[in-house]
This record gives sequence, structure tokens and C-alpha cells, in this order.
Amino acid sequence: MRWRVLPLVALGLSLVAAKSDPFAGRVAGPPAKCVDTTTAMSGPSIYDNDTIVINGGGQRMWRAKVRGQCQGLQPFNTLIVERWGSQICRNDRFRVLQQGMSIPSQWCVFDGFVPYDRVKK
Repeated sequence: MRWRVLPLVALGLSLVAAKSDPFAGRVAGPPAKCVDTTTAMSGPSIYDNDTIVINGGGQRMWRAKVRGQCQGLQPFNTLIVERWGSQICRNDRFRVLQQGMSIPSQWCVFDGFVPYDRVKK
């Protein structure tokens, strides 16, 4: 019985380690004011209480910075982004919709974006 539990614990630890940092193995670039979302694979999505991730597909991911505090930034909540065109830019507004709720949070504001590129081997 003990041997059956041990592989499951090891699997659980490896899954937690894999989720610990979405930017592991990537190098940060210079901050940008806007992100072109026409080529984005997914996002923006909430990773944790202070990290919003935009998956640019392939080599690049973006970390969106938030101005001040934004209540409700938690995984599995939904971002409602006010967009004008194909880019998300600094000073664009968004709201957070918590699971099971029908009224979103107050307006929050993006404060720039940091690109993270895969390290070439």
C-alpha cells in the first residue's frame, strides 16, 4: 500500500513544481506599452493574485502589470477586458468576474507588459 501512495505523491509534487512559474526557462525583455492580441494563442488569463499572462504562442509570453491593486485577481476568475482594436495597451481597463458571481469587480488598469522569450539552446 505504501508503494502505491508514493508515486502519486511524486506525481503531485511534479505537477505543483511545473505550475510554480509560467515564465521558467524564459528571459525577460524590455517592457512594452502594448501587446498585439491578433497573434496571441490565449489570454489574458489570471495566473495568481498579481500575475496576468498572455500566451503569445511559440517563443513569447507576456506578463501584464497592473496599476495598483485589483480585487479578485485569482486563478479561475474571468477577465473582462475593454478593448479598442487589436491591441491591449497600458491604461486599458479590465474587470474581474469571480466564479459564481454575475457582477464584475471595479475597473482595474493595465500598467504595461513584459515579454518573456524562450531561451534558445
